[in-house]
Amino acid sequence: MNQPYLAFLLLLGFVAFNAALLIGLSHLLAPHKPTAIKDSPYESGMPPLGTARERFSVKFYLVAMLFIIFDIETVFLIPWGTIYFAGGGAGGGPSTGFLLVEMLVFMLILAVGYVYVWKRGALEWN
Repeated sequence: MNQPYLAFLLLLGFVAFNAALLIGLSHLLAPHKPTAIKDSPYESGMPPLGTARERFSVKFYLVAMLFIIFDIETVFLIPWGTIYFAGGGAGGGPSTGFLLVEMLVFMLILAVGYVYVWKRGALEWN
């Protein structure tokens, strides 16, 4: 067997052994005194008011979808800024003018989407 693979397998075995050892020790050494309070679900220090199977308002899902959309905007915006301000066209890549126009079009599409969502009342909580 190759030497790098052997070192990796030894490391993997060592990690698995330590994980199993620590989990086993925590089960052996932990106090086992279950009570009704310890078995109840923890809700930020507040006693639970109802069942966990309540219906949520659709507004929560709408806010989650809007968060994902604007989170994806950030995922595209940060690498673009890094490339644009690092010189852009160096190394045979696209020119800085093209990168600027490309991001302006992207931001314009997002702005139109944001205005549409705003006009539809998706950001108002009633």
